[in-house]
Parts: sequence; C-alpha cells; structure tokens
Amino acid sequence: MRNVFLILGVLIAPLSLLAADKAADLCPAGTPAILEINGTKLTLADLEQKDPAALFPARSAYYDAQRKAIEEFVGKELIEEQAKREHLTVDQLIDKHVTSTLPKDPPEEALHVYYEGVDTTQPYEAVRDQIVAAIRQRRMAKAKAAYLQTLRSQANVAVLLQAPRADISMKNVVLRGPAQAPVSIVEYADYECPYCQQIQPALSKLEKDYDGKIAFVYKDFPLPMHSHAQKAAEASRCAAAQGKYWEYHDLLFSNKELEVPALKESARKLNLDDAAFSKCLDSGASADGIKLSSDEAQTLGIQGTPTFFINGHMFSGALSYDRLKAAVDEELGKASSQPQMARR
Repeated sequence: MRNVFLILGVLIAPLSLLAADKAADLCPAGTPAILEINGTKLTLADLEQKDPAALFPARSAYYDAQRKAIEEFVGKELIEEQAKREHLTVDQLIDKHVTSTLPKDPPEEALHVYYEGVDTTQPYEAVRDQIVAAIRQRRMAKAKAAYLQTLRSQANVAVLLQAPRADISMKNVVLRGPAQAPVSIVEYADYECPYCQQIQPALSKLEKDYDGKIAFVYKDFPLPMHSHAQKAAEASRCAAAQGKYWEYHDLLFSNKELEVPALKESARKLNLDDAAFSKCLDSGASADGIKLSSDEAQTLGIQGTPTFFINGHMFSGALSYDRLKAAVDEELGKASSQPQMARR
C-alpha cells in the first residue's frame, strides 16, 4: 500500500485596507498589523474577535482552491507511481488503461441528434469535427477520473489540510436527529428554489442511512427572486408552533404548492389548528425569525441556495448523494480523534 501524506497549513495573505505602507508594522504584542484606523493598528486576531464571520467566505474560497490543487497533485503522483511500477511512461500508462477503453465515435445519426441540441447557426458539416472532439474529450475525462479513483482506492491518501469551520448558531432551531450526534448538517435553503427541491431525496436517503449519527437543521434563506419563498418559510414556522415543523417542511418539498391558500391547505392536511395557523401566517408573526436567519446567511457569505455546513464546513449547491456521504464519512472519521465543535 502506498502512503501519500499532504500537510498544508491554511495561509492567510496579509490584508491592507487602509494605510498600506504602515499595515506591515508590528503591534505591541509582536503580531503583524493588517489594518490601521486613525492611528489604531489591528491584527487579524482583533478583526476576528470583533467580527468572527468577516473572513469566513475568503477562508472558504481559499480552502476550496487549495483542496482542488491538492486533489490534482494526488492524481499526478498516483499516476506517476503506477507508471514506474509498470515500467511505462505516463502517456503510455494513460493510453493502456484509459484511452484504449474509450468506445468508438458515435455514428452519424447520433452526431446529428447531438448537433440539434447545440446552440449554433452553423451547418452540421461545419461543426461536426468540433462535436466529435467534444465527445472524445468528455469521454476521456470520465474514463481518466474512473481510473484515478481505482488507483486512489488502492492507495492510502490522507489529506490533512483543515477546512475553515463556521460556528453556526443552534438557537431556536428544530433538530432532526440526536442533539449530540457526531455530525451536524445545517442547510440554508429556500422552499421555492429548484435546486433545494432537487436535493431533498439525497438528504432523505442520507438521514436514513446515517440514522442516529446526524443532527439535521434547516435554516430559512428565502431568495428575493422567489415570490412564494418568504411566506412558505413563515408557514413552516407557524407549523413549528404547533409541533409539526418537519412534517410541514417535508410536505412543502413534496407537493411544491406554495401559494398562501395552498400553504393553509397543507396545514389542514396535517390536522393543524386552522384558525391559529391562518392567524400566524396572515399576521407575519414569524417574519422576524426569517430575517434573522437570512441575515446570518449573508454574514456567512452565502451567495445562493442550497448551502450546507457539515460540522461547520461549508458546501454550496445541489450536492450529489455521494458527495454528501463522503463529507459525512470524513467527519465521522475525525469524530473519534477530535473534540466535537461547540454549538451555540
């Protein structure tokens, strides 16, 4: 078994917002200043103490770039090692295990079908070779990724780079799962968001497969372009007031009926007190809670939905089940050797 260990620290580049020529001076404690305001020098620690989430989006973006570079490096290392093992050059190895496995080019009929889906005004004959090249490239990338995964499964790769983690507030939330579960998943989402709707089956499967190991939290972040999202979020909290938050949450993602009359009908289907629910929804009684959740999302630098924090590590977009599972497995692997994050 091979061992590939990658140990990289998270480096924060010096920031200079004001008085750039003086920002590198040392503060009394000996740490470099990154900011000077009216003669007062501040360090990175000062900034993080005053505004803990200020640098989190930048740290997350930097971590993602580092992780991508590391994964590419691992792939190159494993391929080079395997080439030496088989007494081949890298190109010969790729040709043997990847290129030779590719299927023949699609027949003309299939190429014509592909052409019909291409946004172009050029005739088929003018773009045929480009279409073939694109198909070959896609197949090559897929086959190479599969081969790399095979090599990686046979190796012992430990990526020791630590992800930046946000301290997510757990006040006034309704947990699904045990409070002391080793993995917490916080989703910032929008009931009208098609990507949030798309990922629900994967989340349901994940919760079932990791029953007892995951504490799941849904946080409202209704986007302004979704006209029904705000009221849907308020309705879910009105249902929570009657003890049926998750039942109502699941029903909304299932039926996707978000008009106010439909929201009230969903409440009736769950046998909620009709008058109390309608009063809560019509009055906007839960709107302030939605705003707090949205403000929190913006402070964390969330740009869209769904966005997940798995033990504080941020993931954006409609992740596949396999990606979610890999993230949970990674956190479970750390649970025995690292203290669980404190929850506020």
